[in-house]
Amino acid sequence: MSDRPLPAALRYALQAIAYGAFAAMLGYFSTTPAYRLRADNDAVLKLSFTHSAQLAHPCRERSAAELAGLAPNMRTSMSCPRERAMLAVELDMDGKPLYRITAPPAGMHKDGATTVYRRLAIPAGRHQFRARLADGPDGKFNVVRDAAIELAPGQVLIVDFAAGDFLFTRG
Repeated sequence: MSDRPLPAALRYALQAIAYGAFAAMLGYFSTTPAYRLRADNDAVLKLSFTHSAQLAHPCRERSAAELAGLAPNMRTSMSCPRERAMLAVELDMDGKPLYRITAPPAGMHKDGATTVYRRLAIPAGRHQFRARLADGPDGKFNVVRDAAIELAPGQVLIVDFAAGDFLFTRG
């Protein structure tokens, strides 16, 4: 073996071959295998919102003895626990259950908002949706919303909860 370097022309030729092979491999794997985001006749439903449920326990008035036992800066007449109720959400499509969740509130003291996110592929076409939400300590569904929506293939339907009601928005 000699310690002589390769001639510049040979080095450049080998470098061009290596770059060409890398570019061909990159081009091949960028198109093969073919990736399909969803089936040809599918639409997408996204259920996405953040909501603070009602308090899990009602506020109560403190007695005079309780108030006397507290530090002066802590003497408020009402005692309100921070914990929030569990959040239950149900979404039906054409009378059949599509998604069900019962989620706890966030936070170390269970006093934060609950975040719900779900992405579902559904068949395109006309569908009847019913969304229900229970956010009280009794667990009863206090918000119910029905919607009839026509979805084209590839279209996105966003189901949101804001201002006390469900919103169905096509994207």
